[in-house]
Amino acid sequence: MIHSPISPAIFYWGTPVVLVTTTNEDGTANIGPMSSAWWLGDRCVLGLEGNSQTTINLLRTKQCVLNLPDETMVSNINALARTTATVEIPDVKIKLGYRYDGNKFKTSRLTQQKSAKVIPPRIQECPVQMEAEVSGVHELMKDGPSAIKGFLLAVEVKVLQTYVDEKLRLEGHVNRIDSDKWRPVIMSFQNLYGLKAGQLAESTLADIDEENYRLPV
Repeated sequence: MIHSPISPAIFYWGTPVVLVTTTNEDGTANIGPMSSAWWLGDRCVLGLEGNSQTTINLLRTKQCVLNLPDETMVSNINALARTTATVEIPDVKIKLGYRYDGNKFKTSRLTQQKSAKVIPPRIQECPVQMEAEVSGVHELMKDGPSAIKGFLLAVEVKVLQTYVDEKLRLEGHVNRIDSDKWRPVIMSFQNLYGLKAGQLAESTLADIDEENYRLPV
């Protein structure tokens, strides 16, 4: 194995696509596709641009739904690519070819589903939905140049309620997912990938009862 140094513009080694629903100022629903997301306990950290409508809505309302699409929803995801609900499109997004879209549910051919604990709707077609509220906002790259001050944020949200398609449940367990049935969409260096069917190998960590990871409430 021979290693050589590179300087990549992005570091998307592979993370799940999330369709984040939020509420616009006029009460309509917005869908923000993103993939800089990771979970720990009942918290999720979302890496977002400070000028995106999703971020603007999150900071104003403190609410969202994290909808996880599966491999059957690639066309819906692509329909949302390079769209923004921000009326005055930032120069950086104009350069990237973004266009204004005030009705992303129509554009993506997706269906609103009423949430129970937050105002933003769930996406009915997504097999996993997590209603959440903002619990913290952290500015990234504070040590960077002034031109990018406030450009990137890590928004921490607390998951309030999780819904899953019944077909994803692990038989014999109330709160577990059958990993062999869950097929998320993975973003890797701007391209969409699925998971190869079946496990690569059995994990030693899988011997630990999943409930042991549940944090105190």
